[in-house]
Amino acid sequence: MIPGKYRSVSGRATNNVEFRLNKETPSFPGRLLQHDLERNYSSRQGDHINLVSSSMPSFPILHRSSEEKILYSDRLTLERQKLTVCPIIDGEEHLRLLNFQHNFITRIQNISNLQRLIFLDLYDNQIEEISGLSTLRSLRVLLLGKNRIKKISNLENLKNLDVLDLHGNQIAEIENVNHLCDLRVLNLARNLLSHVDNLNGLDSLTELNLRHNQITFVRDVDNLPCLQRLFLSFNNISNFESVCCLADSTSLSDITFDGNPIAQESWYKHTILQNMMQLRQLDMKRVTEEERRMASVVAKKEEEKKRESHKQSLLKEKKRLTINNVARKWDLQQHRITNIAINQDRKDSDSPSQDPCQIDGSTTSAFPEETGSLDSVLTNTLQDLSETDSYLVEVDGDTLSLYGSGALESLDRNWSVQTAGMVTTVSFTFIEFDEIVQVLPKLKMKFPNSLHLKFKETNLVMLQQFNALAQLRRIDQLTIDPQGNPVVNFTLWKYYVLFRLSHFSMQKINGTEVTQNDMIMAERLFGILAHISSSELPQYRMISILGDARKKQFRYLQETKGKKPGIVNEENNDSKRLVGENTNRAMLNYTTRDFYNEKLEEVKEKKKFCKMYIEDLVKEATEINMKNEALQKLWPQMFIELVRDAVIEIRNKNSYMKLCLQQITDQK
Repeated sequence: MIPGKYRSVSGRATNNVEFRLNKETPSFPGRLLQHDLERNYSSRQGDHINLVSSSMPSFPILHRSSEEKILYSDRLTLERQKLTVCPIIDGEEHLRLLNFQHNFITRIQNISNLQRLIFLDLYDNQIEEISGLSTLRSLRVLLLGKNRIKKISNLENLKNLDVLDLHGNQIAEIENVNHLCDLRVLNLARNLLSHVDNLNGLDSLTELNLRHNQITFVRDVDNLPCLQRLFLSFNNISNFESVCCLADSTSLSDITFDGNPIAQESWYKHTILQNMMQLRQLDMKRVTEEERRMASVVAKKEEEKKRESHKQSLLKEKKRLTINNVARKWDLQQHRITNIAINQDRKDSDSPSQDPCQIDGSTTSAFPEETGSLDSVLTNTLQDLSETDSYLVEVDGDTLSLYGSGALESLDRNWSVQTAGMVTTVSFTFIEFDEIVQVLPKLKMKFPNSLHLKFKETNLVMLQQFNALAQLRRIDQLTIDPQGNPVVNFTLWKYYVLFRLSHFSMQKINGTEVTQNDMIMAERLFGILAHISSSELPQYRMISILGDARKKQFRYLQETKGKKPGIVNEENNDSKRLVGENTNRAMLNYTTRDFYNEKLEEVKEKKKFCKMYIEDLVKEATEINMKNEALQKLWPQMFIELVRDAVIEIRNKNSYMKLCLQQITDQK
């Protein structure tokens, strides 16, 4: 065979092909220490080798001279030879390094016989799939950068692999590498990765290059016990939470984030250093002791801020849960009371002779089984709720918020003078208005500067309830939330409030300014009502309704009726300023439901007594009538017998006279 020529097995002449072998191949240690395996090899010069065509023209056979085999016995370089396939390398089973850089190879073939191969370089080709390597069990370095590979696969038998370079491909997911327990360097730069995970099992990995991908979050890196260098430059990482697993790694000493959105943040460096105190280099720059100290100071401040934020979050969550609990309890109570009212109406219409329903859970109806089960469920639910927080008291700035009826008991606390004086707004939520009425005197004493009252879910259902607010010291604003307060659906409710509480000179109702025209309209609409309420009542009844201060005012007004008009008006105005609301409006008072229920019970007792009394009278009259009818039937016969007896008695006149005289004597 002529050196430098190759021919086919059939004997036909073919073209000359020249390959060169690099005499200056870099040593393994130098190659393995490079953190970025994206660099190309430099051009190599070498001696001539011969390649002979096989019976299949697409697979040429490579032959080297004896001198070349002796000189480069363990390595072969075939770079920049415009190869489209891997040639058949015959008689070279002892090869340890094989270089196919910068060719056009599309598939890894014809190297399965090189079972001693340690270093395989296929950089810058057109390979689309990792294959043909299953017999290369001694392979330690596999360089497949700048190809067209879309998936990591077929590496199951390469358990001794030390370096795997797959940069510059089209890989979208890290997979099928968990068995590579001896792998030290993994290069996946310039691929299509969007996340990092599935790295378990890479117990020897010390360097991981993920530059120039589309990574948004990182996981499993903390499970790599030997990882020292991690390169994440030029990705889409925007916050530390997406790479928080890095903080749990104890081996990382060198990391890069430059080119990510996170690196543009002002807190970037402090956050990284305070969470990864073991770092020696960040973004290829040495970390100084001053930077560590500053990061430690910032970390302490952040920790304090975090604890405070966590505390506030816990308080906020507790508040939310408590309010939800109070709301559920309130809804259950309202639902139960509604059912009781419905059952009461049903019983009144269907069976009047039955006893009235009670609100203590002993209600019965026309459907006792259904109602009983509903009552049982509601009772059990309320008992469960009572075991948790069922009310909330909160002071926020100048606002005191009370949630649930139990919160009213807080008004008995020994509030500090500063806190009590600061409160100008009191908000009631999920509390029956009748219960609020009971504590209004305490509110007036405990919080003298309270000028704004808010009511939400308090069952304000009628105008008469606003009368109870007259006992407060002063109100400048009133807010009635439509939720849980049907009274706001009345067209004239605001005017009634202005009329009834006119002595407070209110400024706002539900956030709307009160005008002079509003006051005039309120007086026109309800002035006659106050006049009727005071003029139609007897004097003794009026005095019994008024409080002590208003009793004095009323007597004062009665005593000054005969004085001059000017004097009366002046003194009356002074009295009005001292006492507050006038007598006419004082007649418009409000009795709570409990008081009304007591009166209702009293009325029921009276009705019951009257009913029994009438029944006795009817019974007695019936008996008298029956006796009268019986007498009318018996009277004719009785009359005949009386006449007959009288005729018989006086028939013997002497005997009758003696009998009469004897009876008179006996009576004496």
